[in-house]
Amino acid sequence: MEKGDLLMASGAASRSEDEESMAGQKRSMSQVSGVIPKRRSSSRFIKRKKFDDELVESSLAKSCSRAKGPSGMEPGRCSGSEPSSSEKKKVSKSVSVPVAASPTPSPSTTKRMKKSKQPLQVTKDLGRWKPADDLLLINAVLQTNDLTAVHLGMKFSCRFSLREVQERWYALLYDPIISKMACQAMRQLHPEAIAAIQSKVLYSKAEEELLSSIGSTSQPTLETFQELLNTHPHVLYPSRTAKSLQIHWQLMKQYYLLEDQTVQPLPKGDQVLNFSDAEDMIDDSKLKDARDEALEHELTVADRRHKREIRQLEQELHKWQVLVDSITGEPTGMSSPDFDNQTLAVLRGRMVRYLMRSREITLGRATKDNQIDVDLSLEGPAWKISRKQGVIKLKNNGDFFIVNEGRRPLYIDGRPVLAGNKWKLSNNSVVEIACLRFVFLINQDLIALIKAEAAKINQQ
Repeated sequence: MEKGDLLMASGAASRSEDEESMAGQKRSMSQVSGVIPKRRSSSRFIKRKKFDDELVESSLAKSCSRAKGPSGMEPGRCSGSEPSSSEKKKVSKSVSVPVAASPTPSPSTTKRMKKSKQPLQVTKDLGRWKPADDLLLINAVLQTNDLTAVHLGMKFSCRFSLREVQERWYALLYDPIISKMACQAMRQLHPEAIAAIQSKVLYSKAEEELLSSIGSTSQPTLETFQELLNTHPHVLYPSRTAKSLQIHWQLMKQYYLLEDQTVQPLPKGDQVLNFSDAEDMIDDSKLKDARDEALEHELTVADRRHKREIRQLEQELHKWQVLVDSITGEPTGMSSPDFDNQTLAVLRGRMVRYLMRSREITLGRATKDNQIDVDLSLEGPAWKISRKQGVIKLKNNGDFFIVNEGRRPLYIDGRPVLAGNKWKLSNNSVVEIACLRFVFLINQDLIALIKAEAAKINQQ
């Protein structure tokens, strides 16, 4: 046996899918040559039928044709396509060992025949129109025979225009592909979904005429509408219930659509009543303002809080230690102040004056978090002044002292007072704090009275 005929026999045996013939050929080849050829196939995970195996076997055929050259076997015998029945006969004749031919078709061909006989499954997307929309459209059109009424009265899953509704209806009628796909999709709907869709179908004119025969002055019950269902089954839609008929009858009565109801025509001319005219006819005195208890409670709480704050401020008036007044008089501001019975001393600047009415006051720069008695920022720029710059105290013997509690030194009559030190203040002393100058004036009469009271206490 030639080597080319052996290779052709092995290729034909590998392509044949009949298990018995393939086993017989392999046994014959193993007896003749002692070598079992390996089947070559595509390594792809997902295979396209015929195509991948044809590529692999065509490459095998090219390689064998290159190896054999022009004196090899016939080109038709190395083709990549599956061998025909005539080729299989030639191959069986070329092999000396007889091969039992099986008349039964191969399992792959039977599988292909079964797949071809199966109905085509609907995998194409139906677009915006869902199966429920198609079923609703069909039932509504069958009831009303009016696409415009269906577009206005039905609520689909999407907001379709009138043109889209018309195009869909014509496609369901005349396009066999869309019609077949829609029917298959509608058959897969759940029975409960179908019942819900059928309950939304519009009422036909015959149904509304039947309902309008019930008088508006009567009080129909569910038994009345159930009797309608029993006596007129050919007119009413099969999915109608007594409750749905009662609801639709109430709507018709509300909009004056019953037989014994008449709609009053609108007045013509200037007799049309508009909103402003009706508003003018309302008597405001007859309107009762509804009491808002929550609002009244909030107003009461706010009023009580404000009164409490006012009372607290009134109680703290006598505790205020310093009063700030604008300087009036001479431009130099050096005129002698008019002391009252409560003012112990005055710290006077160019713009304002500070009245000392307690034995101890604090000087500095007022902020949101720091409240002091004398705010020096009212006199001028005070960004170099500490928030608590100093304290002025009155002792029992009638002497005034100033204590520097800030970071910068104070100057009393030109003499520096460093941080943490104190200095005695006399009448007309000049106090300089960060380029701001003040004159310290003492109420001599009041100080004399304080000294006399202190002496009496010491004598006792």
